[in-house]
Amino acid sequence: MQFESADPSVVKSIRQRYLLNEWLRAAGKQRTMPPPGDFQPEQVADELVDMMQYEVVGHGDGARFLITHEGARLATTYGSDHIEPAQRTNRYLDDAIGPERYASVVALYRACVARQRPTYSISTVQDADGKDVSYERLLMPLGDGNVVSQIVGSFKSISIEGGFKVSNLMGLRPKAEPVTLVRAIIDRQFVPAAAPAAASSSDEIVELD
Repeated sequence: MQFESADPSVVKSIRQRYLLNEWLRAAGKQRTMPPPGDFQPEQVADELVDMMQYEVVGHGDGARFLITHEGARLATTYGSDHIEPAQRTNRYLDDAIGPERYASVVALYRACVARQRPTYSISTVQDADGKDVSYERLLMPLGDGNVVSQIVGSFKSISIEGGFKVSNLMGLRPKAEPVTLVRAIIDRQFVPAAAPAAASSSDEIVELD
């Protein structure tokens, strides 16, 4: 699976850009990634509904991703909001979303672990009413040395068609099969001087609240 090399300007969501900037600040210029204790963004309380956290168990292609936090809105997005909150954690991602969905996203997680850099993707999917929705996934690795021990993820859904139905948006329905438009490794830390215009246009995106 091919990934493009990108700088932080590839991220469209203002809130995801904030999280990414905090990750870069914690990593600093001399480290590939920050240890878990060093990534402590201040403006995160309102974002937890759209965030996931995983423990990385195992190595290489055999690694699995144990869910330690699942945002409430993401539970609705994946159709698992009927599960008691306490039972949504301490389960592996592949078990939680099923083999079909897992097969379509696992490369993003493995690339994040292998490259020790954030990965970012944009997919399009249709809601229950047939409206086109963009689903943006930002995965940020945390760890000591050259070993990724945790991944923090931020997930945003937006639509230029206005309001949409988030319930079961990424659930296992043939109609909802996502089409990936962007798949990137954020391995170029500094935004080029010519980037502000692009960043400005992305700030105009209206996100789902």
